[in-house]
Amino acid sequence: MPAPARMRLVLISGLSGSGKSIALHALEDSGFNCIDNLPLALLADTVRLLRDAGTTRLALSIDARSGSSLESLPEFIDRLRTDGTDVRVIFLDARDHTLVRRFAETRRRHPLAGGDRTIEECLREERRLLTPVADYGHHVDTSELTPIRLREWIRKLLELESDLRTLVLESFGYKAGVPLDADLVFDARCLPNPFYEPALRALTGQDAAVAGFLGAEPLAATLVADIAAFLERWLPEYARDNRNYLTIAIGCTGGRHRSVYLVEQLAAKYRPRMNVLVRHRELLDT
Repeated sequence: MPAPARMRLVLISGLSGSGKSIALHALEDSGFNCIDNLPLALLADTVRLLRDAGTTRLALSIDARSGSSLESLPEFIDRLRTDGTDVRVIFLDARDHTLVRRFAETRRRHPLAGGDRTIEECLREERRLLTPVADYGHHVDTSELTPIRLREWIRKLLELESDLRTLVLESFGYKAGVPLDADLVFDARCLPNPFYEPALRALTGQDAAVAGFLGAEPLAATLVADIAAFLERWLPEYARDNRNYLTIAIGCTGGRHRSVYLVEQLAAKYRPRMNVLVRHRELLDT
């Protein structure tokens, strides 16, 4: 019987407003099971239960609300590593004036706010409470990092692949408007229209007769090849932009022949390499 896979555990901590939620979302998008604001008292049981259940990627966010119990975190991490768990600790920080500005922009209440305590006083107390974690983890200053750059930095630090997992291919008719969820739009109205062929009018781009008609048209093959070449060049860049899916919309006049055919051709090309979802908007009611 094969040995269970080694668990990879990432602990995210740091100052409120430094980007912990952004970092956790980046890990979630990379396939980690994520728990935000886990009380430290529950940490040992949580890791044990999830490890026994077969979880191999786990990310936990821990903040100053765990209070003085944070002093026991380094000892707990050492025990986990001794047991074979791959533990990484990331501590996010930022300059005080940056954190104050972020709280002002979002109008959020600091977790330690209470009574007459100012935001600056909250930050000082938070730094004091988090000292055991700050000294133990990999320190990251997010003062000058945008959310997109922080997500990218987390991926690189943990050697996580940027993974554009799903390509959504959607056909549509311009008569009903461009889909609101489209990231990229290509126009197929330049191709010969099967609608004007009486034998093809009632059919769709999914039918063999229409596919044969357009497949014999050199312009259709060229358009498919050009769209595919564009995607080959730019999909890696969209992946590096931390996208998990991309919606490609292809339109023709009625959305029943040319755009449907092109979507089916591209879907067949990309299905062996990635998850592909196909939607023919104007055919949904047929």
